[in-house]
Amino acid sequence: MSSWSDGEPVVIVGAGPVGLVTALLLARHGVPSVVLEAAARRDPSGSKAICFQRDVLDVLDRVGCAERMIARGVTWTTGRTYYRDHELFSVTFPEAGRSAVPPWLNISQAEVEAHLRDLADAEPLADVRYGRPVTGLRQDERGVEVDAGEPVRGTHAVGADGGHSTVRRLLGIPFPGRTFADRFLICDIRAELPFPSERRFFFDPEWNPGRQVLVHQCPDGTWRIDWQVPADHDLDAERASGALDARIRKIVGDVPYEVVWSSVYRFHERRAATFASGRAFLAGDAAHLYAPFGARGLNSGVQDAENLAWKLAFVRRGWAPEELLRSYDTERRAAAGENLRVTTRTMEFLVPHTPGQRARRLELLEKARADPGAHKSIDSGRLAEPFWYLDSPLTTPSGPLDGFPREPGAVRPPVPGVLCQDGPCAVSGEPTRLRRLLGTAFVVLTAKRHPAELTTDVPHRVHALDDIDTEGVLREALRAGPDTVHVIRPDGHLAGVLPSYDPAAVAGVLDRACGRPV
Repeated sequence: MSSWSDGEPVVIVGAGPVGLVTALLLARHGVPSVVLEAAARRDPSGSKAICFQRDVLDVLDRVGCAERMIARGVTWTTGRTYYRDHELFSVTFPEAGRSAVPPWLNISQAEVEAHLRDLADAEPLADVRYGRPVTGLRQDERGVEVDAGEPVRGTHAVGADGGHSTVRRLLGIPFPGRTFADRFLICDIRAELPFPSERRFFFDPEWNPGRQVLVHQCPDGTWRIDWQVPADHDLDAERASGALDARIRKIVGDVPYEVVWSSVYRFHERRAATFASGRAFLAGDAAHLYAPFGARGLNSGVQDAENLAWKLAFVRRGWAPEELLRSYDTERRAAAGENLRVTTRTMEFLVPHTPGQRARRLELLEKARADPGAHKSIDSGRLAEPFWYLDSPLTTPSGPLDGFPREPGAVRPPVPGVLCQDGPCAVSGEPTRLRRLLGTAFVVLTAKRHPAELTTDVPHRVHALDDIDTEGVLREALRAGPDTVHVIRPDGHLAGVLPSYDPAAVAGVLDRACGRPV
């Protein structure tokens, strides 16, 4: 167990969304942090990441900014995919349980960063320092020391400093993967358009023949449009020649519009060889890069932050051994591997590299116009979802998982390792929802009240479904039996599901989920 002073910080490198969320989550546990940002100020221009998934909004709710985001953002529940002028299919996102949070919210990364920065500025345990590029990192048996103009000492370090991570380079961690040569043009366009609040993806439209276009609505009458463009695309030349205006007019028509921001980028598919080295960890783009069709980048980065923050806090507070931190690499590298698998398949469909692949894609698209059974072969981006930690050393298994649905977008059953569903409940007569009970301790949900107390020093709260599940939604979503017990980690994942209430067995699930020997 730890012997650190409560005043020693965790040193976080990078004051983007992932770094700030890590700092704010640590503060909820009473753990201080110093956040070192190389830039004198963060660039507020452009939408960058825009799609925030429901489960990530719950994490942001725990740090205090989700309500403001939802009030400002554009919510959507449906994604539509078109081939030329024909709608192939639409997807409406399934919901087990019942959540007050929308399945998807569009709002610019810059605006979210501003909310997080305000929260960090008001948080005494988060010390954010701008204009502090990191040049060195050392570790010893007591902690870490980071050079950023002056040495900054801490118990652990978190590299949340993006795809060109200095921390990753200083740790000597390889970043294997590949970069796609094809380029994509983004424009944020402000205009009054009659389009619905949906994700709309177009294969081979007449206004971008042979390539793709993605359209999303954002706040303030802004529309985010992504075009696939040739590898030699020159945005400055297109802007100067009037070709950019012509490109935009093919979508917006004759209405007045303003280009708020534009950029051209290439996609990367990479995963760090490890997310941990001694007392230093990588999170977000420093640990993984994905093609953005599916919104798996920033969403998974926030989930990295939550996974790491509660484990750092439990170790720092002496509630768990250092071994708990090893599970961060185990769990989040597995999640990154799944995201890479899904996004690589998407990119191979979106950007075929050989004549045979292009011919096959065209064949599938033509077939899907008339055959609904062919829709499952059309990949316009499998949207972000939480990973399942079925094989984690922290998870207490409860039976065979041969039929567990692993395909993207499937509804996962409430088995150990899966993120627990949300739903309305009431605690001490006050209405709330299940996920608002999470964050700083384990939650033990029993089917009914039991007189026997749990003899464990693992922080936890016990709630009986008989008491809190006032509408029966949680019992159904969890598939709870007459005496079942669901043990939920601080990050919302099920640590174990027991068929009946046995205090010793529940304590064993808690010990295992904290990385203790069982």
